[in-house]
Amino acid sequence: MKTSFFCLPGRRAGRRFPVWALVLLCLLPSWGMAVSCDGKDKADVGGETGVYVPEAPDYGDSTMWYVREDDADGTGADVLYFVSTWAKDWTTADGKVCHYANIYDEQQRANMNKEIGRIAGYMGEGNNFYSPYYRHITIEAWGTQNEDTVNARFRLAMEDVRSAFDAYLERRKPGRPFVLAGFSQGGKVVVELLKAMPEELHKYLVAAYVLGYKVTPDDTLATSNIRAAQDSTDVGVTICYNSVSDVRYIKPIVCAPCAMCINPVNWRTDATPATLHDTITVAVSPEHHVLVLKGYSGSEYSPILGFLNVGDFHSCEPWLYQECLRKNIRQRIQAYYSAAARR
Repeated sequence: MKTSFFCLPGRRAGRRFPVWALVLLCLLPSWGMAVSCDGKDKADVGGETGVYVPEAPDYGDSTMWYVREDDADGTGADVLYFVSTWAKDWTTADGKVCHYANIYDEQQRANMNKEIGRIAGYMGEGNNFYSPYYRHITIEAWGTQNEDTVNARFRLAMEDVRSAFDAYLERRKPGRPFVLAGFSQGGKVVVELLKAMPEELHKYLVAAYVLGYKVTPDDTLATSNIRAAQDSTDVGVTICYNSVSDVRYIKPIVCAPCAMCINPVNWRTDATPATLHDTITVAVSPEHHVLVLKGYSGSEYSPILGFLNVGDFHSCEPWLYQECLRKNIRQRIQAYYSAAARR
């Protein structure tokens, strides 16, 4: 039987837990794990006083990961996916406010699985898929539409992400190629990981998918790891796009200023339009670095805090182009192995 990438806590090194059971652990209440964990009242977190911060995850614990291992013949890659924003501000039993997801809470983790499981269904196909639960910042931070507020709170979320990435690297097979991907807040995670990634590691990156978030000009100046994708098969590159019905609906908090955009339907960076699902026209605005869609209402997505999904199509990014992304991940992995064989 194929075995899991992660060991259960307390098991001897080398003893592996079956992947089907690990996934079950992530989908069902954890065995023997307390749902309410003792967090801490922080005097100063993200520039705010008196906020409550949930307990930090231990990424040696298999229940802190969603895992699907589907690379049976070794021709795939590892896919690390970072979930978007699912948590809302919440209060503790004694009335303290929390601006972060509690990944020890069964219901909060189940909510994240709604997205992660669907993503694993197409990004994990033929690959080994890993997604860590992390203390992502709540939707209310984004609702302020204030970069300083978002960035101040996000520092804690990135502490978790860096710990998770380190745990992944400790277990990663040497030379194994990997894909980074994230949607919305998860896209911000991917950008920050790229900026801190050593060059020696970056050469194993197949591609980074920043879905529904921006890569700013300052981001591109901060590292040589961020190179805009130019077609469907270049590797070591960053794929970035945001979708709107008109450029006047660009929401700066998620998609401006942006230094790059590629059309996931025809993999062009110019204004050449492409047709999706027979009725939707998708074209890049080279000036604004967003996708402009015609023939699509986005009505299946409700407005978020009155500003997202209002003229923009923020919630559609991983789903509307799902088949395009499924195919492209395979293409880029194949291109990576072909290039490696020539070296």
